[in-house]
Formats: sequence, structure tokens, C-alpha cells
Amino acid sequence: MVQPLTRSAVAAPGSAPGPLRAPLFAELIRRIPLDRRQVVLDLGPVRPETVSLFSAYRCRMEIADLAPQLARLNAPIGEDEPGLEARIAEALPAERGEPVDIVLGWDLFNYLERPVLTALMDVIASRCRPGSLVHFLLAYSSPRMAAVPGRFAPGAEGQLLHEPQTREEKAAPRYSPEDLAHCLQDFQVVRAMLLKNGMQEFLYRA
Repeated sequence: MVQPLTRSAVAAPGSAPGPLRAPLFAELIRRIPLDRRQVVLDLGPVRPETVSLFSAYRCRMEIADLAPQLARLNAPIGEDEPGLEARIAEALPAERGEPVDIVLGWDLFNYLERPVLTALMDVIASRCRPGSLVHFLLAYSSPRMAAVPGRFAPGAEGQLLHEPQTREEKAAPRYSPEDLAHCLQDFQVVRAMLLKNGMQEFLYRA
């Protein structure tokens, strides 16, 4: 069941870049077990801060860096292509025989067409261990968002460091709870929270 949306701070959408209080990201980190190896699938680019944070635990990082691949992921499937899920599997790191425990989606889901997001999460679900966690941010308060994904990294005391990559904007998909239920069929929402930059922060569980 979706828990009520709560608000962590108040600020206008599009506020200045910088540290962003992200309580659900902090909760994700607190949930990392100390007695078991974890596999972290990061859909963003390599960030030293992220590697440093998860290196403090028994974690192996898999980096997908989907932002440069968005145009191809969202493009129509050609007649000679095997299908959307095959295209997505090519964009993700090769499977290494260990199930994924944590997925870091950052703000990338805002930039995927709904069928692509559904297929992506279907592929990821097939790689996840039961109980694995997915963290991501969605545009919510404003109908506009940055034209390209931002760059995020862990900061101090549960904060996220957000670096916008452009001043240009585009329409935000503003996925509804019904959209998310369809796109993440193998996952259930743990919590949702409205952040000070006008984005929704989500934590889902397989």
C-alpha cells in the first residue's frame, strides 16, 4: 500500500543546486546489512562520492550510466531488433551471477518513456533479490524539468548533492501512482516523500 506523501522541506521548484536533504536515501543506507555482501546497480554515472559511500559496506558496484543512452532507449524498435528488453539488457552491465540488492535510479526515470521504464524495471526485477530496494526521484511540483538528467552524489548526513547539467527545460512526465504501479509491477512502494526542490523521493522494494 502506498504510504501518504509527506514533505521534508519547503522550497520552490527549480531552486538553486546544492545539498538536498533526502530522508529516503538515508533510510536506504541504514537498511544495508553489515553481515552480508550487497550488489548495487547504479543507473547513473560513476561518482567518487557514491563509490566511497558504498565501499564502507560489503558492496560491489555495477555502473550502467544510462543518461548517454536515453535517445537509443526511447527510440522506436527497428524491424531487425530482437525487442525492447534485449536493448535494455545491452545497456545494463553484464550479469555476473549475483542478484542485485540496491538500485539507484536518481532522476533518470523522468527521462524514460513509459513503455521503456516498464521494460527497464522488468529486466531489473529479473536480476533482483527478493527484498531488494530501488531509490529514485521524480518530477512532481512543476510541469517542467531540466532537459537532461542531473548528476547526483551522496553528501553528508543523508543529503544528496545535485548538479544540474543544463538550464534548458522540457515537459515533465509527472508519473502518477497508477503509472508507477504499472511500470514497477514487481515492486512495492515503501515510502514516498516530497523534497524541497519539488521532486518526489521514492523507495521501492522487490
